[in-house]
Amino acid sequence: MRNKAGMSAPVLQLTPLGRWHKKQFLADGLVRRRAELASRSVASSSFQAPKGTRDIFAPQSTRQRTLIDLFADTVERANYGQISTPIFEEIGVFLRLGESTDVVTKEMYDFEDKDGRHMALRPELTASVVRAFVQHRPTLPWKVWYEGPQFRYEKPQAGRYRQFTQVGIEALGTSDPELDVEVISLAADFYQRLGLRDVTLLLNSLGDPTCRPAYLEALETYFRDRIGDLSEQSAVTLETNPLRVLDSKRPQDQPIIDDAPLMADYLSPELTEHFGRVRSGLDQLEVSYELSPRLVRGLDYYTLTTFEFAANALTSSQNAVGGGGRYDGLAASLGGPDTPGIGFALGVDRILLACDAEGTFPEPTTAPDVFVIDVSGANVALSLTAELRTAGFTADRAWDNRSMKAQMKASDRSGAPYGLIIGEDEVAANSVTVRDLRGDTGQQLVARDDLISTLLGLLDPK
Repeated sequence: MRNKAGMSAPVLQLTPLGRWHKKQFLADGLVRRRAELASRSVASSSFQAPKGTRDIFAPQSTRQRTLIDLFADTVERANYGQISTPIFEEIGVFLRLGESTDVVTKEMYDFEDKDGRHMALRPELTASVVRAFVQHRPTLPWKVWYEGPQFRYEKPQAGRYRQFTQVGIEALGTSDPELDVEVISLAADFYQRLGLRDVTLLLNSLGDPTCRPAYLEALETYFRDRIGDLSEQSAVTLETNPLRVLDSKRPQDQPIIDDAPLMADYLSPELTEHFGRVRSGLDQLEVSYELSPRLVRGLDYYTLTTFEFAANALTSSQNAVGGGGRYDGLAASLGGPDTPGIGFALGVDRILLACDAEGTFPEPTTAPDVFVIDVSGANVALSLTAELRTAGFTADRAWDNRSMKAQMKASDRSGAPYGLIIGEDEVAANSVTVRDLRGDTGQQLVARDDLISTLLGLLDPK
């Protein structure tokens, strides 16, 4: 072996101990390199949230949590219990979404773990919930709700991130069309409770494996006769799943899609009756809808009832705020019993954009009820804030034994409507000065024992 200068280089004979030293040398070098890179990154403050993600602070985070709480209250009234599943699963769980869908072919964050298993961050939650059903076999009917992050590698845009939050419900164990009505109406009720008024429910039926093959054959024949007019992307999609072509939003494809065969013409009498009962149930509950005969949604597991909610206050190309449908074959495809199911998922980010567009569901206040200003030197703020929080008030304070002037500035920045001032005189009199920080009612000296009742007269504890 020769080095760059052309001189012979000694050959290193590795004994078992020598091999260990070589590994250790390489490991030490890797550690040093990582430390060097970390040091440079910290020095230049180069760490940022990954593209397509963001940090959410109050009051936006409070608004999001309030929305989730409102959703939970809405669906728990219908006896849906919360479920929480892992954010990553074996990739096979999500391959059931459809090998021709963008979610599977382009958008999944998948990786090999330390045991060599092929895993994926969940791109949606229905498949995870059905996997949990197959694994644990709960009593039927099984009705659950969820909230949490999903992950898709797609182009970031308004209301769409690579890590995004959804809320949703799943109900398994019966094919009763009135369950379809319950599921759809719960989503509609939730939008109403948020104050959204300009939301349209789009409704369709996608049939089932008994009638869909004939429709797919007619659809494929129709598109192949016009393949020269389709976009290049839709021509590729046609080779794997003609139904997915209907989901194209590309302008070039729209005239062709508009004249495509309709699934409604291929439904069996039994499925036509099922869809009719869904429609009559929605009419009975006065849930308005529009028939959308080419609505297919973005995943392959949907059967029968399929629906989507569109917020008309948003741009038409990005106005879907939620949707779902039946997936009666999904449990069986994951190795479980053949169990019917239906559910929906609603995108929190897009919903909040719709609320902003309609001027509803504003950000909640995050200001405390009171701000404690302690210049007594006796550290009264520590016990007083604890007492107030126990009584149900939100209370904050200043730190570091700051001056009266500095603490008053801090109280003003906090947004609290009332300041509680404790100086030496107040400590001696076992009292507190309650000062109105936002109005013109001035201040009053209140005995410490009467403070809670006085604040209850001024505020509603949160």
